[in-house]
Amino acid sequence: MAYADQQMSGNRVIAIIIVALIHIALGYLLITGLAVDAVQSVVERVTTIDVEEPPPPEPEDEPPPPPEDIPETAPPPPVAPPPPINIAPAPPPLRTTPTIPPPAPPTLRIPPPAPPAPPAPRPAPPSQARGASPDGLGRWAARIQGDYPSSALRREEQGTVTMRITIGANGRVEACSVTGSSGSSALDDAACRGMQRYARYNPALNAAGNPISDTTTQSIRYVLPD
Repeated sequence: MAYADQQMSGNRVIAIIIVALIHIALGYLLITGLAVDAVQSVVERVTTIDVEEPPPPEPEDEPPPPPEDIPETAPPPPVAPPPPINIAPAPPPLRTTPTIPPPAPPTLRIPPPAPPAPPAPRPAPPSQARGASPDGLGRWAARIQGDYPSSALRREEQGTVTMRITIGANGRVEACSVTGSSGSSALDDAACRGMQRYARYNPALNAAGNPISDTTTQSIRYVLPD
């Protein structure tokens, strides 16, 4: 078969080359004005070339029949179906609670230090204020009682005289008035007169310790001598 194919291919190549040469020659004859008869004779000669066809291919050999003594193949053993697969249902979705971070601690603000406290004021000196007080009361009271009015003695008058007196900064009685009578005008007048003459007092003082005038009360008792 291969040889026949090669021979047919060679013939076709030769025919193609001849046809090509004929076309070239025809073109040349047409150009040069040669006779038409010459051209036709050449064409007839070329077209009458017999081309041998290759013989048909031989039939392929049939495969030999299978031997009869080969035993039949045993059928495969039955295959058990696979056990069913239990597909568990999907678990419920987990609900996650977002973790909230604790609040930030408050910013500790340290206040600026307090300004130094001003120095404590110096304590005021203790007050020296005081009221007037008798100075040697027993001594001068006895002198006033000893100056007993003669008229009161004749009438045998006795009693207690209460007086309101004003004491000056020098400790002497500057004014006197009877606030409680003894019942005898002679004794009342004698009591005020004796107070201004004989009585002595420690003068009153203000807060700074300076002597000032003051007002107080005083009583003198008159008793008849035995």
